[in-house]
Amino acid sequence: MEAVMCRSEEPQDKLNALRQTRREETVLTGRKAADRLAPDESGLRLPASLAACGRAARSGGDASTLRLVIVSNRVADPDQDGQAGGLAVALDEIFRVRRGLWFGWSGQVRRDADARPARNRRAENVDLVTLDLTPREYQDCYLGYANRCLWPILHYRTDLVEFRHSYAEAYQAVNRRFAEALGPLLREDDLIWVHDYHLIPLARELRRLGYRQRIGFFLHVPFPPKEVFASLPGYEEILSALVAYDLLGFQTETDKACFLSTMERLVGARQDGHGQIDAFGQSVQVGVFPVGIDVDGFAELATSPKARHHVERLLGALQDRDLIIGVDRLDYTKGLSHRFAAYRSLLERVPEWRNKVSLLQIAPLSRQELGPYTVTREELDRLSGEINGVFADLDWTPIRYHVKPLARSTLAALFRASRVGLVTPLRDGMNLVAKEFVAAQDPADPGVLVLSRFAGAAEGMKEALIVNPHDVDGTADAINQALTMPLDERLARHDALLQRLRKQDAQAWHRAFIDRLAAGKPASSAFPLEADAPAPITAALCNGSQPTSYRDRETPSNDQLLDQEYEA
Repeated sequence: MEAVMCRSEEPQDKLNALRQTRREETVLTGRKAADRLAPDESGLRLPASLAACGRAARSGGDASTLRLVIVSNRVADPDQDGQAGGLAVALDEIFRVRRGLWFGWSGQVRRDADARPARNRRAENVDLVTLDLTPREYQDCYLGYANRCLWPILHYRTDLVEFRHSYAEAYQAVNRRFAEALGPLLREDDLIWVHDYHLIPLARELRRLGYRQRIGFFLHVPFPPKEVFASLPGYEEILSALVAYDLLGFQTETDKACFLSTMERLVGARQDGHGQIDAFGQSVQVGVFPVGIDVDGFAELATSPKARHHVERLLGALQDRDLIIGVDRLDYTKGLSHRFAAYRSLLERVPEWRNKVSLLQIAPLSRQELGPYTVTREELDRLSGEINGVFADLDWTPIRYHVKPLARSTLAALFRASRVGLVTPLRDGMNLVAKEFVAAQDPADPGVLVLSRFAGAAEGMKEALIVNPHDVDGTADAINQALTMPLDERLARHDALLQRLRKQDAQAWHRAFIDRLAAGKPASSAFPLEADAPAPITAALCNGSQPTSYRDRETPSNDQLLDQEYEA
C-alpha cells in the first residue's frame, strides 16, 4: 500500500508553534509521571500504575479476557474490500472475533504530522488509531531504512541494500514517536502484539517509557542466515531491540533456526534448548506460528452470487481455454519475471498448449518510488509484450497482465475459475495467496497449486507441486503436470491441503500466539506445523541443507524438484 501525499496549508510559524506545544506537553506528562514513581522488581523506578501492571501482566492470565492491542505499519479498513497485503488480511481476521485496538500509520504524509494528535475511529470490534508521517519520515524511515535496507536484507538481496545513517536515525525516531503516542492509550492488562520489520524497536521504546505489559512481535517476512544479516550495518541495534519483547514469532522453522543461529554467532546469545534465548542482559522466547486464513470465509466469497457473475464473464472471455493465475504485489521478491519465462518455456516446449491456455497475472503496483521496483515493472512489461508478440493469435492473448488492485471477492472468483495457481516467489515469509487459492477451489473439480519451495507456505503444503522458481524449465514442467493431472489425483491433493488449512487457520494462528504471550508458556509448546511435525530443525538449515524429515515427506512426483536449497 502506498502513501497518500497531503500538503498542509498551515504556515510554517504555526507548525513550529504546534510542535513546540506538543514537546511541552510531553515534558509536562513526564514530570507528572515522575511524581508517582514506584520501584518494580528490578529496582527501576516506574510509575506506580505501570509497576503494578508489570507485575500483573507478567504473572499470566486468561488471554480471552484481555484487550488486544495490535501495532502494525499500516492499519487496514475492515469495511474496505480491496486487495490487501497478507499482513493486513491476517490482522483483519483477528478483530472479527475479538475486541481490541489497532494502532499504526494512516498511510498519509503531511508536513505537520509530528504536530498532529493521533486519529481514532471505531469499526465494529476495534478502535482504529492512526498517525501520519512527515515527508522526511516517509522518505528516510519508510522508503529508506524499512524498504531500502531491511526489506532486501530479510529477503536475501544484499545487492539491493542502500544504507544511510539518516535512514537508521529516522527509523529509531519514528518508532520512538509511535511509542509516545501509543503509551497513553494502553491499559494495565493489555496484551500488545507488534507486527513486522517496520516496528522492531517499538518494544524497547515502550520499555524506556516505563511500560511493562507483555509485548510480542511477529515477523511476517523471512529471517535470513547470519552471513546475510551481518551485512546490515549496525545489525546489533536491531538484534538488541528484538530481545526487549517477551515473545518473538516466526513463520517457519527455517526462519526461527536462522534467527537463533544469528543471535548465537553474531552477539553471543545463549539458548536454553527450548526456544528461549538470553542476550544483552535480557531473555525472550521464540516460537513458530505459521499464519493462516479464514478458510470458510474465503470459500464463501468464491461461491457468492457476485463471484459467480465474475466467473461467468471470465469463462466467456476465455472461450473454454484453461486459466493459469498469479496474484502478487509487483515486487522483485515475487519472481514474476521467472514466472513469465516459465510460461514461455511451456508454450515453446509443449506447443499443444498454444491457444488452449492463458496466464492472468494480477500485480498491483507497489513502492514505485524505489528504483528496483521500477526496473521490475519495466522488465515485466517487456517480457509480457515479447510473449504476446511471439505467440498471440487473433482470438488469443497468451498473457493478461493487470496492475490494478482487485477486491478479494473478485480474486476469489478468479481463483475458483483457474485450473492452475502459480505462487512462485524467490523468497516469501508465508504467502497467503497459496492458501486462498486452495480455499477457493471447487471441491468436486479443484485446480492445482504450483508453489515455490522458497515460500514459507511450502513447509505446510506438501501436496502442492513444489518447484524451484530459478529452474524455469522445471517450473514449466510442473505447470504442464498440473494442467494434465487426472481428477482423482487433484481431489486427493486438494482434500489433504484443505484439511491442513482448516487445522492451521487464522484463528488457530492468533490463538496460539496470544495464549503463549499471555501465559508465558514454555518455548517447547510451539505451535505445530502439522500432526506429523518434522524432527527438530537446527541451524544447519541456514547453511543450505534440507532437513531429512522434510524431504521424506514430499510426494514422489515432486522429488526431482526438491533437491535444491532450503527456504523460508
